[in-house]
Amino acid sequence: MPVGMTYSSLISDIQTYCERDDEPFINMVPTFIMLAENRLASENKPLGFLRTVSGTFNGPMLDKPVRWRKTKGFSIIVNGVREYLYERGYDYCRTYAPDSTQTTVPKFYADYDYEHWLIAPAPAAAYPFEIQYYERPEPLSDEQQTSWTTRYAPQCLLYAALMEAMPFLKTSERIPEFQALYDRAIGAVVKEDTERLTDSANMRA
Repeated sequence: MPVGMTYSSLISDIQTYCERDDEPFINMVPTFIMLAENRLASENKPLGFLRTVSGTFNGPMLDKPVRWRKTKGFSIIVNGVREYLYERGYDYCRTYAPDSTQTTVPKFYADYDYEHWLIAPAPAAAYPFEIQYYERPEPLSDEQQTSWTTRYAPQCLLYAALMEAMPFLKTSERIPEFQALYDRAIGAVVKEDTERLTDSANMRA
């Protein structure tokens, strides 16, 4: 694997590992990479996928960021004091605050759908908010040659892409081989993140 993985070098690596350079296979490689990126974002939540967004409320509905996957924390500022909203189900929020015209300080949030949050009760003012969430990293492409994953976990991306390629090659018996390599690589990334969080907690203590 070259030092400093890029989208182009990843494509080349996949072809080398699979020993294929025919057009049908080459045309499928971007799909393998896309599926691998989705696998990494769904199965793992390293620090590199954690993002923070801030803004102010404008009603009980709030747009989620592009490539949002899961909310980690949701806080608002009321009279200069940070307060945290509790995550609840959609039905709970609708039952707790059925009338969106009745406004006050919000207490809860829910996933309205994949692109919006529902805030309950509806905010009485444009309170500042801050949301931490896990995202799917910006997809790699000819124009987007690098990402957090290519910089800090290239082995994870490579092995995930190779697993996705095996069914196409009708060599599913090799999936356990790449699964083991993938699991080991992911384990190393998770261990580093855990140690980093532990060190940070010890420093604060």
